[in-house]
Amino acid sequence: MKIEQKKLSNRHTFTFGADSFNFAYRDKSGSGDVDMVYADFPLKSSTRIEQNMWLRNVGFLWAVLGLVQVGYALVSARSLSGTGFWLLLGLACLLWAHLSKVTYTVFSAERGSVWVIQDAKSHDQIIDEIQSRKKSQLLALYGDINLDNGLDREVGKFRWLAEQRALSTEEAERRIAQVQAALSATLVNPSTAIN
Repeated sequence: MKIEQKKLSNRHTFTFGADSFNFAYRDKSGSGDVDMVYADFPLKSSTRIEQNMWLRNVGFLWAVLGLVQVGYALVSARSLSGTGFWLLLGLACLLWAHLSKVTYTVFSAERGSVWVIQDAKSHDQIIDEIQSRKKSQLLALYGDINLDNGLDREVGKFRWLAEQRALSTEEAERRIAQVQAALSATLVNPSTAIN
């Protein structure tokens, strides 16, 4: 499965495999890619904004200059002809600065950062797909009860799975109760151990 995002010169491609995904990017500053196992995908994210600050600041300055010119012409009863040039130019710069702004949701991990463009089309779909595959992978790796680990390790494992959102709190507590019951039964009658 592959999902692509495009905004201005930014091109992001997410290629989903069975155990991992590849995030590839290309923009005006370069290109690269990151391979990440779903289980390593972090829960926490940050927001980054890429914007042309120079254009925004110049647009604001020119718009203010244009307003002062128009205001002065109105107060001094002069003709408004030609006084709105700087105002229009400033507003055009502000509009372009706003339209060229790119906002990202950034997930930072040991293997690298994954930048998802915040758009109405695919942002949520990409994150939901990664989170869903992460949950499946974590449950496949750690979801079964293993009595050989002992009570403390199994309890810790299921609480960690709940923190990673692979299990709900209720599901984790249910599995912890199963571990406690199985270990209690094993201590009372060793021949009743769960395999």
